[in-house]
Amino acid sequence: MSEIGDIATLEAENIQLRHRAEQAEQKVARLEHERAELKRLIFGSKSERFIAEQHPEQLTLFEEAPAVEFPRQEQVAAHSRKRRKPVRQALPEHLPRQVIVIEPAVDRTDLKKIGEEVTETLDYRPAKLVVIRRVRPKYVDPKTIGDGLSPKVLIAELPARPIDKGIAEAGLLASVVVEKYVDHLPIYRQVQRFKREGIPLARSTLEGWVAAVAHLLEPLHERLCELILQSGYIQADETPIPVQDHGAKKKGKTHRGYYWVYHAPDERWPGGLVALDYQRGRSRDGPVAFLHDYRGALQSDGYKGYDGFEEQLTMYNCWAHARRYFFDARDNQAKLAEHALMEIRWLYEIERELKGASHDERERVRQKKAVPILDRFKSWLGQNRGLPKSPWGKAVSYTLGRWDKLTNYVEDGRIEIDNNLVENAIRPIALGRKNYLFAGSHEAAQRAAVIYSLLATCKKHEVNPYEWLRDVLARIPTHPHKQIDELLPHIWKKSKG
Repeated sequence: MSEIGDIATLEAENIQLRHRAEQAEQKVARLEHERAELKRLIFGSKSERFIAEQHPEQLTLFEEAPAVEFPRQEQVAAHSRKRRKPVRQALPEHLPRQVIVIEPAVDRTDLKKIGEEVTETLDYRPAKLVVIRRVRPKYVDPKTIGDGLSPKVLIAELPARPIDKGIAEAGLLASVVVEKYVDHLPIYRQVQRFKREGIPLARSTLEGWVAAVAHLLEPLHERLCELILQSGYIQADETPIPVQDHGAKKKGKTHRGYYWVYHAPDERWPGGLVALDYQRGRSRDGPVAFLHDYRGALQSDGYKGYDGFEEQLTMYNCWAHARRYFFDARDNQAKLAEHALMEIRWLYEIERELKGASHDERERVRQKKAVPILDRFKSWLGQNRGLPKSPWGKAVSYTLGRWDKLTNYVEDGRIEIDNNLVENAIRPIALGRKNYLFAGSHEAAQRAAVIYSLLATCKKHEVNPYEWLRDVLARIPTHPHKQIDELLPHIWKKSKG
């Protein structure tokens, strides 16, 4: 019995040792991964571009072997001699021209002009502030004078302005808003710029203008959200925004709020529509409030805040997010990670081949070409799971755990392979955070969501944000609410031809 007990004890000790060795191996892998990430952050590029090492004779999946013919030395020299100087692109015709004629410094009395040479250069004239003085003559009706009657004075009504009794016209308001939310120029820097021009404007004045513009645009934002919820396919993502916490005990402490971003890549609105919804947290309450009546397809990065919609919606996940895990695992399992990245690359090659194709064509080609790659990839991942807590193990776990939602895009030609379209809409917010650092309050963050939504939609439809906003702010005070769609960027663009 003692021998059996000793054997059992030794076996238990061996199990513990193996467990400790596995934990140590995972810890080493995690530390190596963190070290590589730190080096990459400090010294390297943040690009996730991946180019696999490939044998020079190996063919790619979608390319034929090119005929390789090395040029002779004299051919190379001749090609170099024929190299042309770069041709300067013509300056746009719509820009105003200031013509300066430069005559030869000689007596031109007996000379005959045979032509001219024109050289165009580009100069800059700083934007100018203009005071608009509206003069309204007053008149009195002589018939109302005398006999104890009060004289009847006639004077024209002032036209409606974006901000009643305010000094800012639509063009100035549009400039302040676009510079803050498109060009990422914080309000205090705009104040400094106005000061250089000899215009003393208080920071609180400009902030009040921005708040007033957001209030005017709220009906457009609400309509934008309604249209997105009428789409059969929505992409969703979320991004943090620091918000100044006035009730915090520690001075300068900020609250971590979130913009939930919804993008509808609908054929009815080529280019798509974007709407941001500000929430004070990242809980499920955000998407529940926005999507409570929605029935359709929802694509996300798989964040748990989107869980629970399976009975209501058809859920899709994003291959770009899955790919990111494998990209980060290269320092942990280089060969495995490169193989995984190559498999994902084949999926994206198919999507590039289908650019501009109809939904039916996308579904047909995906079924033929993408499904075999996905089946092969899933089987290979199952055979190479790795340590659960290692970067490679996490990449495999993330991908296999969401496999059905990652791969069901092949069954519907409307659905994109990833969420990049909505991530592109978030990019201006990330740039803005680096400049203005935080929102001044929860109300300010919500106002920014309204403005960001409409300016992001302008970008999607290649609409000049300043021209659009200046025109809309001039019209919206008297515009009929039933015709509010006319002011949305994608419809406004059509009306302008």
